[in-house]
Amino acid sequence: MIGRFNAVGQWHPMVKRSETQGTGKGAIRRLRLLGGGTIVERLEHVSDAERVYLYTVVDSPLPVDHCVAEIRVKDCGDGTSIVEWSSNFVPSGAPEREASRALRDVYAVGLQNLKRIYESLGAGG
Repeated sequence: MIGRFNAVGQWHPMVKRSETQGTGKGAIRRLRLLGGGTIVERLEHVSDAERVYLYTVVDSPLPVDHCVAEIRVKDCGDGTSIVEWSSNFVPSGAPEREASRALRDVYAVGLQNLKRIYESLGAGG
C-alpha cells in the first residue's frame, strides 16, 4: 500500500488527489490537499528490496525548504511491520519548532490512518 509513490492519496486522509508524472527516479507527484493547496514532490530513490523510497519536496505550503523525506517499512519478523517516515529540512517562514511540528503532524495523521486501515483488515499492528 505504501510502496507505490503515487499511492499516498489512497491512505493519507489529508490528500484529496494524487497525480504522478513519470515513473521511477525523477517521477513528480502532485498532492492536492483537502484544505486547499498542493504539495509537489520528486522521487529520488526507490528500492522494493529495501522497502524504502526517498523524495524531495519541490513546492509546498508547509514552512520548510530543502525537505528530503524517506518512507521505510521494516519487517518485524513476526508478520507485522513498522513504518518509519522521516525528513531533513530547513525551516522557512516559521521557527524550527513550528516547522518540525507541521511535518510531524502530517506524518502522524498518515501513519495513524495506515494503522487503522490495516487493523480494520485484520492485518495486525
